[in-house]
Amino acid sequence: MTTEPDAPGKDAAPLPRERIAVVVNGNAKSVTDEVISTLDQILLGGDLFVSRKLEDAEDIARTLVNRGYGTVLTGGGDGTFTVMVTEVVREAERQGRPVPRFGLLKLGTGNALAWVAGASRAKGRGLAVDIQRLREDAGSRSMRLVDVEGYLAPFAGFGVDAVVLTDYADVKAMLGKTMLRRYAAGGLSYALASVTRSIPSYVVRPVPHCRVINRGAEAFRIGAKAGLMGQPIPTGETIYEGPARIVGLATIPYYGFGFRMFPFADERPDRMQLRVSTISSLGFVRNFPAIWRGEYHDPAVVFDYLVDAVEIEMDPPTVFQIGGDPQGERSRLSARVSRSPIQLVDFYGPPSAD
Repeated sequence: MTTEPDAPGKDAAPLPRERIAVVVNGNAKSVTDEVISTLDQILLGGDLFVSRKLEDAEDIARTLVNRGYGTVLTGGGDGTFTVMVTEVVREAERQGRPVPRFGLLKLGTGNALAWVAGASRAKGRGLAVDIQRLREDAGSRSMRLVDVEGYLAPFAGFGVDAVVLTDYADVKAMLGKTMLRRYAAGGLSYALASVTRSIPSYVVRPVPHCRVINRGAEAFRIGAKAGLMGQPIPTGETIYEGPARIVGLATIPYYGFGFRMFPFADERPDRMQLRVSTISSLGFVRNFPAIWRGEYHDPAVVFDYLVDAVEIEMDPPTVFQIGGDPQGERSRLSARVSRSPIQLVDFYGPPSAD
């Protein structure tokens, strides 16, 4: 049985680390009634939370912190993870309580974090397998996130990827009102959005002018094999200025589907990767396999940096995404590496000794 959040201010003693809470996005394509029923049977009573709208996240986070769960899993994609981690960390800090470790069930469309943490494809037996592995104490890894506009996210960015995500959201909403609504949240909407909207607009869309200013500790430009290029860039100096089709920030190497967009994101735990690219659509298609694998490093069109905190200006205002969720257009924003890391369940890593 799924539970309702505890009343605000209700106090509860911390529970053993073995107790796991699962928060799923009830609107995600893979979160079917069957999946919810399966999770309800696997978990202890009261440990499954179904979020139907963004406003649910704050109440669910309060309940999770009040009950003192040791591990919180999210299911529904990188956007669901971003929202829940942000709310839980905020609530734990407000109450002065420990922040739980986080993990995910692979129930979304892209699931970039699944490539980092080794989550199974969470259908049928995969759900039970991952949760059982957790109860046997899967390993954990310390990970910082991108702190931007009040969210803690594994990645965020301007440009072509955000355009596709925005177009996808529009097409999904449109299909959701037709007889094809059962296919709305998935590949069909991505294909339609790309072919009918994103690709045509990409050809005619003016390339924005971008300026990135270093607002933190020294930044470094890096090239192939993470080699340093040039001198460190001090605080207050311009890191990059010029045209930009993509401007992305990340603390993990992947976008969804295993796309290694940020191959240097985990080079240093105190930095995030900034990637700016001017690559043309033809150049992208020609080099797509190497780009996908994270092996394309042409310094004339791809500019990679390790940064602590930045201010980004875009002219004209450009579409922006956080954790894979479109956020509308922005002309300016600030972002930094989160000051405190979270603990992420890591099925690739060895169990902890305690």
